[in-house]
Amino acid sequence: MNPRVLGVVLGTFLVLLAGIGLLSAGVPTIYCPLPLLTVFPAFALWWLHLQVIGILVPALIFFLWNPTLIARQEAKVPKRTIGLIVVLSILTIVYFATGWKDGLHYQGAHQTIAVCGINALWLAALWWAVVHAWRRPSFRANLLSHWLLFAWLGWYAFPYLGELP
Repeated sequence: MNPRVLGVVLGTFLVLLAGIGLLSAGVPTIYCPLPLLTVFPAFALWWLHLQVIGILVPALIFFLWNPTLIARQEAKVPKRTIGLIVVLSILTIVYFATGWKDGLHYQGAHQTIAVCGINALWLAALWWAVVHAWRRPSFRANLLSHWLLFAWLGWYAFPYLGELP
């Protein structure tokens, strides 16, 4: 498959993953954790009945974050991506530490432990992909690491822990 087409297809596929994470259940579940990146836009657009637009955010940011990735088939992972992953990893720990009590109370122990564990697996896969792409730069490795980053952000990162409005 043409590398540009592959990048566009994978970026577009993020809309489906974000839809699963935001719209498939309507309440936080293991497969529909209501991630922060899509929940904020959905809540903000709720009064206009345009909450579905929230599922476009991960794909939009994917294409805007690293425009040379697909356009020039860039092999090298940008330093800003590494910095973002470091910051997001730290924020994930802080998020679960501060939201744990509410998660247990409102979503229950099973849900809270599961989404925390799944987030840990996402981060492990993301770090593996980024380190691999950093050590052996290639377009496909760079594309995979960025796709994993935005797939995690759009489907699973910072899941809703707390009382629903």
